[in-house]
Amino acid sequence: MSSPDDRHRRGPQKEETSMQNLKVGIIGGGFMARTHTAAARAAGAEVVGLTSSSPERSAAAAAPLGVEPVAGVEELISRSDVVHVCSPNARHAEHVRAALQAGRHVVCEKPLAVDAEEAAALASLAEEAGVVASVPFVYRFHPMARQAREETASGRVGRLLTVRGAYLQDWLLDAGESNWRVDPQVSGRSRAFGDIGSHLVDLLEFVSGERIVRLSAATAIAHPRRGGVEVVTEDAAALNVELSGGALGSLMVSQVNAGRKNQLTLELAGADGSVFFDQEHPDELWLGRTDGSVTISRDPATMGQDASRLSVVPSGHPMGYLDAFTAFARDTYARIGGEHLPGLPTFADGARANRIIDAVLASAESGAWVDVAPVGEPVSEAVTAL
Repeated sequence: MSSPDDRHRRGPQKEETSMQNLKVGIIGGGFMARTHTAAARAAGAEVVGLTSSSPERSAAAAAPLGVEPVAGVEELISRSDVVHVCSPNARHAEHVRAALQAGRHVVCEKPLAVDAEEAAALASLAEEAGVVASVPFVYRFHPMARQAREETASGRVGRLLTVRGAYLQDWLLDAGESNWRVDPQVSGRSRAFGDIGSHLVDLLEFVSGERIVRLSAATAIAHPRRGGVEVVTEDAAALNVELSGGALGSLMVSQVNAGRKNQLTLELAGADGSVFFDQEHPDELWLGRTDGSVTISRDPATMGQDASRLSVVPSGHPMGYLDAFTAFARDTYARIGGEHLPGLPTFADGARANRIIDAVLASAESGAWVDVAPVGEPVSEAVTAL
């Protein structure tokens, strides 16, 4: 076994590292930093430090987590085997690049970058570095979301005809509510769709096994000013989409829907049946048939293999968001250790989400249907006339 100095030397060299001795560093000090810290520990890693935007913020964020505050990003990276980037969106790229240049594995919050071009560049850098680089699209890791994927992949739903999905929250309904995400210099040009719409489109493509090939979108701003500052990024977005197999669909994303705290829903309707998942009721899955519909509960005895492995507590014992996040961390660390478990969202998936975000903005600005650009094609050149 290599010495600690060998393990932390800079450069592209890698080695298999068990979760028991994997050292994790956290960049950022907000809610997601707390969530990543808990998931990393639950997955068996050691969290060796946390750094935020200043020494004072680092100390304040690290103390309640029982983590050592670290003076800066470079020092944190030097201590870590894998770096979790939970900083504001506009700083993702610089933090990811620093970790990749040091030969570290990286977990980066979504959206991976502030635009598709930058996200594609980060995905290429990660591939060149030969490291594990993942994005926490954690709703993939609900067992019943995996069972929904099993229903479509097995052919039980049949050829997809229509899809519908929504991700609805209400935390920005009040005009007086604001945070860093409202500032496009910090969060990027897209707010609601970049924040939660990225989860929705990732889950749609993951569960369906198909790609969004074109879309038409409209966006809305609920309050023109928040805290005396002009608002220029969207509170809500509505999309029509076409999938690669020809299915049509509608998607709604909003952070101003009163009473909706975190409702992510997805329904896929095919020639032979339908499947409906609601992450606020993650232990259930609705299966629709013309001769009778049923709601099934999470039960490893009757689920597909991939869904069963994620079902880590007995039936009747609820599983939720933190369990899904831990499963994501566990699969990321397993990939670092040489295992290749299915469904891990990589930087390529993060870059894919950024391409869709850019297409949504392009369509909303132009009023046109937009083809979702393949890698290397600027979205601005993919706008098609109505």
